[in-house]
Amino acid sequence: MLTLNVAHFPDVFMTSHRSFSESDIPSSESTELPVDWSIKTRLLFTSSQPFTWADHLKAQEEAQGVIQHCRAAAVTLPRSIQDPKLCTELRCAFQQSLIYWLHPAFPWLSLFPRIGADRKLSAKTSPWLNDETLQHMLMSDWSVSFTSLYNLLKTKLCPYFYVCTYQFTILFRAAGLAGHDVITALMSPTTRGIREAMKNEGIEFSLPLIRENGHEKKKASGTRLGHGEEQAISDDDEEESFSWLEEMGVQDKIKKPDTLSIKLRKEKHEVQMDHRPESVVLVKGTNTFTLLNFLINCKSIIATSGPQAGLPPTLLSPIAFRGATMQMLKARSVNVKTQAVSGYKDQFSLEITGPVMPHFLHSVTMLLRSSQSGSFAAGLYTHEPTAVFNVCPPLDRILDKETVCEELTNCGLHPKTLDQLRQTPVLGKSSLRNVEMSDYIYNWRS
Repeated sequence: MLTLNVAHFPDVFMTSHRSFSESDIPSSESTELPVDWSIKTRLLFTSSQPFTWADHLKAQEEAQGVIQHCRAAAVTLPRSIQDPKLCTELRCAFQQSLIYWLHPAFPWLSLFPRIGADRKLSAKTSPWLNDETLQHMLMSDWSVSFTSLYNLLKTKLCPYFYVCTYQFTILFRAAGLAGHDVITALMSPTTRGIREAMKNEGIEFSLPLIRENGHEKKKASGTRLGHGEEQAISDDDEEESFSWLEEMGVQDKIKKPDTLSIKLRKEKHEVQMDHRPESVVLVKGTNTFTLLNFLINCKSIIATSGPQAGLPPTLLSPIAFRGATMQMLKARSVNVKTQAVSGYKDQFSLEITGPVMPHFLHSVTMLLRSSQSGSFAAGLYTHEPTAVFNVCPPLDRILDKETVCEELTNCGLHPKTLDQLRQTPVLGKSSLRNVEMSDYIYNWRS
């Protein structure tokens, strides 16, 4: 554990745990957090009680945590732990929660995030750059792992996973999660080119943030549309307005734009939407299998130049799959001295870094609820391209939650974590940024 004076420490501890101001009111108050499907790159927890229990696990505790993860053991802790540092169950459960699975894996390369990572990667560390045979082997191996993950998802033995390319990220979710009764895949950000290629492969998809038949020019959340969304809808309105003029018998007196002009305008507006959150694509049901095959055969998902050239997309999963490597999120506790009226006081912090997936956020807050006696705060740092995964598209029908819960019991998650992931998303294009628990009640804001 580190003990530092805040005056000599970077401002990360000061900015991540700001006090709530009148203009920055928590979004809600509840005994549970809303589900957040974005990937976090960093979590910073602060508390008036130390996090020393998270440091220096014994060899036996580390081994037990790994075994608990592999056997999907559901650990239940008491409401409050008197001496967390001496609680073996807590320490083992913490080790268990830090584990995630990755493919491909190269010790000298950080494979998440992939979007915008070129400046952090060196082309010299990629031996496959000029070796087509090696690139083919990497891609063939990746295809096997990807197919394995999808099959686990289809049989509800994997709850969800991410495919991270250098241009976009895809979240695949099992039937029964996020309120859907079929497998879903959210893909963001997209471009007109990739959407056209998907259409040509017969993949049916929707743009959940674009209301195809809307006249109110509003999103489902009720806020104003972005420029690209407004234009896409205004073109539809324009075509409908000419139909109305025809019904009135005055269409000949109005100059109607020719079909080519309308088509060019639509194409321009589609391009304006590219790379933005509004370009998020939703694929459902059997179309997700077609998407799988499309991605396996799509050469454009792999960079052809730069440090990521020839490198297959990153697969991230909460559970093991064929060809996956077990990885650990990094955790460290820090004791920061902060200035108070009467001098200095201790501010205890626990920092988690790495690809933090939705199940971990829920698991670790369950542990902290017990270890910190129901009182802690957290700053959450989101990988921004994935924030839009919290969008809630219209649901076809209400799920039979009891049946779904039974079918997902073997997916490797704690029952309470699974309950949270079954919730209908409410955060829209936002994600959780700050969380505060006081007396076992959450306040949060996005």
